[in-house]
Amino acid sequence: MLHNQSSAESLLVEQIQTWARELGFSQIGIAGVDLSSAEAGLSAWLAAGFHGDMHYMAAHGLKRARPAELIPGTVSVITARMDYLPASTPDDWQAVEFSRLQRPAEAVVSSYARGRDYHKVMRGRLQKLSGKIAAEVKQLGHRAFTDSAPVLEAELAARSGQGWRGKHTLVLNRESGSTFFLGEIYVDMVLPLSEPVTAHCGSCTACIDVCPTRAIIAPYKLDARRCISYLTIEHAGPIPHDLRHLMGNRIYGCDDCQLACPWNKFAQRSALPDFDERRGLTGQQLVTLFAWDEQAFLKWTEGSAIRRIGHERWLRNTAVAMGNALRAKDTPEIRAALENRLQNASELLKEHINWALAQ
Repeated sequence: MLHNQSSAESLLVEQIQTWARELGFSQIGIAGVDLSSAEAGLSAWLAAGFHGDMHYMAAHGLKRARPAELIPGTVSVITARMDYLPASTPDDWQAVEFSRLQRPAEAVVSSYARGRDYHKVMRGRLQKLSGKIAAEVKQLGHRAFTDSAPVLEAELAARSGQGWRGKHTLVLNRESGSTFFLGEIYVDMVLPLSEPVTAHCGSCTACIDVCPTRAIIAPYKLDARRCISYLTIEHAGPIPHDLRHLMGNRIYGCDDCQLACPWNKFAQRSALPDFDERRGLTGQQLVTLFAWDEQAFLKWTEGSAIRRIGHERWLRNTAVAMGNALRAKDTPEIRAALENRLQNASELLKEHINWALAQ
């Protein structure tokens, strides 16, 4: 798997992989810092406006593709992968998750967000791994990231053998599918690079065909502005009218492209209890979640990635799902819950409630 190595550096990488497994990581790879071949694609994606409201992506520009500019002195990137499916996930999990979408009054939260906030889990463990490496080599400049800085995570992961870029733009692994988080440690020491792996999507277009909003506009090209994960998490304003009915009962994220992917029959359970499903978030009725006041929202989402969107966006997303449930079956309980919120709702929420009631 490794090339350009001296025996000492190769032994160090093996030691890093051992420590990483002990910390709950699924795989470690090493990438270089020359990502210049990715710059044209990144520039074109930004120029097309596909990043939507994620202004931080445009603000950092090509620094995302230039690790040594982001952290001066960086010469190697240690990439880490961590499986996240809860230990209790059944073998037919893809079918189970698809079935949730057929129950319009039930809220669907993306599977990765049902446990503890992955930013906290990954960052803490990456820092522990960094500490072990620093103690071993005596002097190490390093900085750990997980979805927290202008880093081309999927590009680095693919270059370091973690998998290949699927047509949905996520990284796919033959032994683990795509249900994993990525993280990186930028280091100022030369390490032997990992060999990339070959792509295995072939002629399959399952992810493109299943996308509810047609956000995957071509193989390997995602218009984030149409993606339900973007709309429910990153987007702060009103959800575009033409996309609301396509969101169904998804109130935080969307897993459809992963659920349809044949490789995810190999998806792995997490070695950590952190990602076990929390009580109150899975299989919950929309009216129950819509009844949460801000205090309840903060209580039930403590330590969860969901808390990042705030109470107003949570209600906005749930109101859209309730409107879609009303279209499927006019239910007095859902209608009453929406009407009860109208009086004290913000302008943003009021607009979405009125839309829902009109369905």
